[in-house]
Amino acid sequence: MSQHPLTLPLTDPRTGQQRSSLAVGRAPETRAAVAAARRAQPAWAALTPRERARRLLRFADLIEEDAAAYVRAEQAGTGKPVAEAQGEVENCADLLRFYAGALRADTAPAGGRRMPGRESWVRWEPMGVVAAIVPWNYPLMMAAWRIGPALAAGNTVVLKPALTTPDTAVLLARDAAAALVPDALVTVAGDRDTGRLLVAEDIDMVAFTGSEAGGRDVAVRAALHRVSLELGGNCPALVLPDAPDDTCAELVRAVTYNAGQSCAAPARVITLRENYDRTIAGLAKAMSERRAGSDFGPLNNADQAARYDRIVGSSAAGIDHVAGIAPRPGQENGFWRPGRILADLAPDDPAVVEEVFGPVLTVQAVNGIEEALASANSVPQALAASVWGSDTATTLALAHELNAGEVWVNCHLDQSPELPHGGRGTSGHGTDMSVLALTEYQRPKTVTVRLHTH
Repeated sequence: MSQHPLTLPLTDPRTGQQRSSLAVGRAPETRAAVAAARRAQPAWAALTPRERARRLLRFADLIEEDAAAYVRAEQAGTGKPVAEAQGEVENCADLLRFYAGALRADTAPAGGRRMPGRESWVRWEPMGVVAAIVPWNYPLMMAAWRIGPALAAGNTVVLKPALTTPDTAVLLARDAAAALVPDALVTVAGDRDTGRLLVAEDIDMVAFTGSEAGGRDVAVRAALHRVSLELGGNCPALVLPDAPDDTCAELVRAVTYNAGQSCAAPARVITLRENYDRTIAGLAKAMSERRAGSDFGPLNNADQAARYDRIVGSSAAGIDHVAGIAPRPGQENGFWRPGRILADLAPDDPAVVEEVFGPVLTVQAVNGIEEALASANSVPQALAASVWGSDTATTLALAHELNAGEVWVNCHLDQSPELPHGGRGTSGHGTDMSVLALTEYQRPKTVTVRLHTH
């Protein structure tokens, strides 16, 4: 691996043209970043919960005060519509404020006498230095999901953004330096090799959000370090005959949000055979009203566009409803891909078993509730799912039986900082969001005292 400085081009996904260049971090940069975070960690952890919370609140204020710059930076690397980028900025600030409060709640087990003549309690201590490696689909929000609880717990963080989307990470490091303590949050930009080098440095934990292949690589390289992984989804949506009237429109809205580049987005619509034609027609109508370029953004990069083309091109779907593309003038060569509804396909069709990670819904027919559940649980990913129907007993029973870390009933992609999010199977392990995420970035220490000595 070369140790010489390397510069790589950054592409605007809306145009397909180079927009700037990026100096890629290698061993000297990753080592320096970790060393700086290591030096800063004792001072950050020594702050009282009240003071650490106050500084996290200031961090959130700085993000909101410069929200326009964050929106521009988010759009530069992702091409998201302005409303989606604004939503990410708002969610980032909100999540930091949530953890500013959560860290003061002190959710650790209370002390007490667990043994005769002994008093015991549990101290929850920070891990130390956390390497947070985040993806390109939600550069700012995924960073917030990782750095929020990590910083609140008293860790310092080295944030490594995706190669194509370093822009908001630079702003986060700037505002963290002003609000927290110097080097509580350090950013090192680069490619996959940069991430591999970072994992090999003197860190205490790796928090990785990305592909299954990337997660497996991180898990091997991290050796005995703690690892938190949030990987792919390929999520099912079970549509029952008594589903609400807006089901198809809501599913299409969810799969076209962020151009379908969401691990928790719906991907596989599963419905009973008597409801099959109606579901296809409803989804096709809803998708026909959504245009890439006006209603949702482009795919992020050339590799992602090629993945979409390969999976869709190799699918043997007998039905392929394709929506339109309407890029703005000058953006015709961007990574725009249309929304699609694919149906009449085998259970082992590439579009079913592989995650397209784009604005594509497959539709499968099954013969009953049990077969629907088996089909939903038939893939190795188990991140999220949804159930659509009017009978409460049936929908809640299915929600209970679905193998997923998060299940929605008559909605999809609805999330809040108070609620945990995490996967099972090849979707990874660990918890994002909620007070439960704080323990991802802490380690317990039990202290036991003998009360009487003679």
